[in-house]
Amino acid sequence: MALENFAYDNEIVKKFAYATAFWGLIGMIVGLLAALQMVWPVLNFTAETTFGRIRPLHTNAVIFAFVGNGIYMGVYYSLQRLLKTRMYSRALSNIHYYGWQAIILAAAITLPLGITTSKEYAELEWPIDIAIALVWIVFGINLFMTILQRRERHLYVAIWFYIATWVTVTVLHVGNSLELPVGLLKSYPVFAGVQDALVQWWYGHNAVAFFLTTPYLGLMYYFLPKAANRPVFSYRLSIIHFWALIFIYIWAGPHHLLYTSLPDWAQSLGMVFSLMLIAPSWGGMLNGLLTLRGAWDKVREDPVLKMMVVAITAYGMATLEGPLLSIKSVNAISHYTDWTVGHVHIGTLGWNGMLTFGVLYYIIPRIFRTTLFSTKLANVHFWIATLGTLFYAVPLYWAGWTQSSMWKQFTPDGLLQYGNFLETVNAIMPMYMLRALGGTIYVVGVFIMVYNLIKTVKQGELLADEPASAPPLAASPAGHKGEYWHRWIERRPVQLLVGSTVVILIGGLAEIFPMVVVDENVPTIASVNPYRPLELEGRDIYIANGCNNCHSQMIRPFRSETERYGQYSLSGEFIYDRPHLWGSKRTGPDVHRLGGKYLDIWHYRHMEDPNSTSPGSIMPAYAWMLKRKTDTRYLAAKIRVLQSLGTPYPEGYAEVAIDDLNAQAAAIATSLREQGVEDPELEERQVVALIAYLQRLGTDIKAEAVTPSKK
Repeated sequence: MALENFAYDNEIVKKFAYATAFWGLIGMIVGLLAALQMVWPVLNFTAETTFGRIRPLHTNAVIFAFVGNGIYMGVYYSLQRLLKTRMYSRALSNIHYYGWQAIILAAAITLPLGITTSKEYAELEWPIDIAIALVWIVFGINLFMTILQRRERHLYVAIWFYIATWVTVTVLHVGNSLELPVGLLKSYPVFAGVQDALVQWWYGHNAVAFFLTTPYLGLMYYFLPKAANRPVFSYRLSIIHFWALIFIYIWAGPHHLLYTSLPDWAQSLGMVFSLMLIAPSWGGMLNGLLTLRGAWDKVREDPVLKMMVVAITAYGMATLEGPLLSIKSVNAISHYTDWTVGHVHIGTLGWNGMLTFGVLYYIIPRIFRTTLFSTKLANVHFWIATLGTLFYAVPLYWAGWTQSSMWKQFTPDGLLQYGNFLETVNAIMPMYMLRALGGTIYVVGVFIMVYNLIKTVKQGELLADEPASAPPLAASPAGHKGEYWHRWIERRPVQLLVGSTVVILIGGLAEIFPMVVVDENVPTIASVNPYRPLELEGRDIYIANGCNNCHSQMIRPFRSETERYGQYSLSGEFIYDRPHLWGSKRTGPDVHRLGGKYLDIWHYRHMEDPNSTSPGSIMPAYAWMLKRKTDTRYLAAKIRVLQSLGTPYPEGYAEVAIDDLNAQAAAIATSLREQGVEDPELEERQVVALIAYLQRLGTDIKAEAVTPSKK
């Protein structure tokens, strides 16, 4: 059979490789700044660089800029070689590349400005959400058209994971981005309260599953055997790994909401399926590690393989620890503590980081037709990255256990041993310092890698169009007796796409559909009312400044929490919360019952200088809130949007909402002036709106008299 000549497109691989290294460095430097701010709050230089604003910038930069570009780099390199064809369209490849970088820049601009939805890993506002969807569709078209024009009949396991990634991320992004715009840079989600929490963590957990895990498993299945020059250990195991993983993973989101006011049936489903995840996850890990059987001498010499071994090991650790943290008794200890942060960073620094580094070290010399500038420097990077990961994560485990122990400790008299939350904060400061040291070490390793790659590029020359040849795609052969059943679907990408879609939709619909349509899953409370206009503006200020990154609004039914904070939280209290603000970390105390606990002047002074009211606090000062004015231009639009979503404001309320806002602001300003605050424009300040919101929290119900009502 005559061979067909073609060329692999290495130019697009180079672009994504450069972007991976660049954004990885930027994202990790921002993360290091956030870690240092936890030790030295003075590093919160301006409103735009406070921890609450740069923390989502860090997570978005690492997830979507570093890992995202790393996915595209690996997919564009491996897909062409697995399918023996060039990418379908250079134009689509470039639209994908430049579109994705534009999205990253938009995030880098908007998040420090406080333009955020506050939904974890989905903080970007609606115009950027639309841009993400469009660019992702471009990627999908290029991906599937390349598959359809292939010269290799069989679809290798890596491609299964690429297909499942594309379809699942599409479903997740669309489902979690259902929102109504208020203006160009503000929206409210369709779902509220407990529904929003479930949808958010269905997205949030599966963003980890299908953006940080499944595409990287595809990269593992391609690059590890290539680097080791050995076949994958078990084809059968890869089949089980793939289908079991994508089916089970989608159910696990509710384990982020254990002991919250999410219905017990949903919590139990999340826990059970999370435990089931151990089997396919470890199957994949073992398939990767056993691929290296007989190649350990090469592993000792090759920094690429070293990186990949640590990455796969970290994947195994994280995917064992995650299900264990989903057990209710363990979650009661870990949730809201730094244990979870340590767990997450084993995955990001170990699994995603190390595998990305290994792929970069593998690809760059090959597309530039040279050897790596310095294997010794790459080995130094390996050890630095490994040590940095340990120095980062281990202190956070220590901090998490310390936090949980201190929060739950009672005296023999039945009183909280550490009634002042700041006692816990002060106790874990040494661990935060070690975490910052670990982050510094890790970032130094990235600088070494970037230097090594730059020198490698300079000594080589890019082979932009790499010549290749392969026979044309033959007609699909008939099945042979004794052939695996899976061979049938491996030859049919459309059926594989449809099958993957059906598998991932089962779990998502089974959990979300009942929460949306069955009223009993979202009980209401007669005394709970919508936010007044000033409170609504204050809530948006709270969201813009990322206060929910450090303060939860969910008191769990534990004695230690009800003693510390008050009546445990009820799902009916959140029916007007768009978005929900239950939080996932307590750097500061829970604020759900904060309303009425302190005088207005206390909140004013606390925002001006947290240490004046809470000595030892690591919260940044928000003195600029005492000067900036509340933007009420979109107040009427906000009321109308919320009315369209079912919030029971009176008809015509949008037209008089500003009068209500001014009346409440005047009352708070009068209170503050009586305590010595001198500001002729006090009513218009952001701090007054924020105080209105904080004083409202948790005041709609009385612990001794909660009257349910039907929706």
